[in-house]
Formats: sequence, C-alpha cells, structure tokens
Amino acid sequence: MKEFTKYFIVISLMFLGFWACQPPTTSLSFSDADITYEGRILMRDTVAELIWPGTSVSIRFKGTGLSATLQDLDTANYYNVIIDDVPTAVIHTDTTKRHYVLASDLKKGVHTVQLFKRTEWDKGKTLFYGFKLHEGSKILSPPKPKKRKIEFYGNSITCGYGNEDTSDQDRWFGYFQNNYETYAAITARHFNAQYHCIAKSGIGITVSWFPMVMPEMYNRLDPTDSTSVWDFNGYVPDVVVINLFQNDSWIVTDPNNEQFINRFGEQAPADTTIIQAYENFVGSIRGQYPQAAIICALGNMDATKSGSAWPGYVQSAVLQLNDPDIYTCFFPYKDTGGHPKVDEQRQMASQLIKFIEANIDW
Repeated sequence: MKEFTKYFIVISLMFLGFWACQPPTTSLSFSDADITYEGRILMRDTVAELIWPGTSVSIRFKGTGLSATLQDLDTANYYNVIIDDVPTAVIHTDTTKRHYVLASDLKKGVHTVQLFKRTEWDKGKTLFYGFKLHEGSKILSPPKPKKRKIEFYGNSITCGYGNEDTSDQDRWFGYFQNNYETYAAITARHFNAQYHCIAKSGIGITVSWFPMVMPEMYNRLDPTDSTSVWDFNGYVPDVVVINLFQNDSWIVTDPNNEQFINRFGEQAPADTTIIQAYENFVGSIRGQYPQAAIICALGNMDATKSGSAWPGYVQSAVLQLNDPDIYTCFFPYKDTGGHPKVDEQRQMASQLIKFIEANIDW
C-alpha cells in the first residue's frame, strides 16, 4: 500500500458495512435526467454499463451524503470519488451488488460528486444502478453541460497504465492505474471540456499485442462486442487527440510475435504501408468529425526517441491528408523505465495544453 498516492484511500468492505447503518431515503435510477455521464456509456434496460477508462457519473445535490449502487463483472476495477472537484477516495468494486458510500458527513450545502473510472476496459465492466441520497439530502438539477468536448484515442499511455506504481516494476494491476491522472484527463479538466477516452493498453494501428487494432475498435460502444456500434452523432468533439504507434513500433521488429504473424505473415510492413494505415485511420476520424481539430500525437515513450522513424511516419501521413485542421504534436522521449508516471503525465498535459492554446480556437 506504500506505493499508493497519499491523497487517496481505499474504501474497504468494513467501512461499507459501517456506513450501511446510515439509511438513505431518496433513490435515483441510473436513467434519471439529473445524472450526468461522460464517456461512451452502454445503457441497458435496467442498468448503465461503465466500460471505458475515464468514464464518469456525476450528481449534484444538497445535503450531507450519498451512495452509489454498483456491481462489477470482474474484480479488477477501481474508481475515484471526486467531491466538489477534489479527489477524496478510491473504491474497489467487486462482483456483489452493493451500495458504496461516496460521501458522508459533508457540510450542509450544495455538493457535486463524481464517480470516475480509473481503469481500462480489460479490467471488466461495472454495472451502475443509481444513487441513494442520505437522509435529508435533496437532488438538484445538473449544471449546464460543458461547452467544449475532447476525445482521445490511445494506448497504455493514454489509459494511465502503471502511472501510480512508484516501485519501478511497471505492474499491470488496476490498483496502479489512474486515468484521472493522465495527460488526457488533465487536459480535459484544464479546458473544462467533456471527456471521452477510447484507449486500450497494447493497442496499435497496424498491429497490437492482442487480436484487435484501433481501426477495428474505435467505432464500438462496447469494445468487447464487434456488433456494438457507437453513434458518433451522440458526441461530436471539438478536438480529437490520437496518440498511437508505440506498440506498432515494437511489434513490427519481432517476426516471431504471434500478432506480427497474424497481421503480416513473414514480412514486416513497408514504410509506405505503415504510413497509409495511419492516414486511413485519421481519415476515418475525419469522416466522423468533419469540423474537429485533430491532433496526431506520439510519445512520450521510445517511439519518439532520437532516431526513431515513427514521428516521420505520422508527419508523412498528415502531409498526405493535406488538411489544415490536422496537426502533429510529439512528446519528447521520457528516457525513464516503464510507462509514464503521474509527474510525467502532467508534463505531457502541460505540453498538450500549450499546443492547443497556441493552435486551436475553440
């Protein structure tokens, strides 16, 4: 537990049992209009499925506390509890449907509570049934929707893989992953923008560490279901950031890799093939969002190391697209082991924020 950031605590079942003694009196279904969602949310008849990293559920109320009714389909998901814009706790959901206390003993007044998914979709789905307000609390109308919208397509860097693992072991457990402290989420908060994060550790454009690439995943509502199609009209971002190719850069040099063989056979793809694949993917995004500014980013791992060909591939694809609203932004190689930690993610966010401020009027 020493590795975990001092700003958070994990809510244990012991505390849940204790707080369960406080009777909530007002219930809100997951479909209530006063609940605000961000991210691609799969709405079922009786429940909302929280799948993608950075997905969040928020509520505004007057009172002292509330609970959320949740059930995980795995045991590897973690959520931040954000009270009045301040991260206050971490919840580890499990496969039992239960009420998780998000806030209690607050000062009387108006509060906003956000439940934010730290972990990516390979850690499983969480079923969100609704909120229960504590005695004397009153639901309030949500704030006006944020005017700006941003969307990210990325890999483990964008997910936040291991960003809170300070042991240098770069462990994959959900406990060490915090999408809230990624360059993507930090940038979204800086601009007070709605946030969608379409990302998966290990994914690439031409090849991944598993049998799916981003061009096959980007248009899904449920990433685990090829028939689950996202309606791009439901969320039209002003800015799209694409940070991919890190995994491609590794796998294309390993002809013994299973996915190399599945995608390429015996011969690594030519430079022109790689560039065309990137151009095709960005073109697909442009087809969905004709008016968006698109930032083709790369880094901050060794795909941007001095001498790497991959920034050049991105630049070549963007030049061929010949679109004045498509940009490149490369994060310098961090030159440290493993995935970027929180401080490195913040450095990336600072660079991206400055880039957007300098180049995009939104």
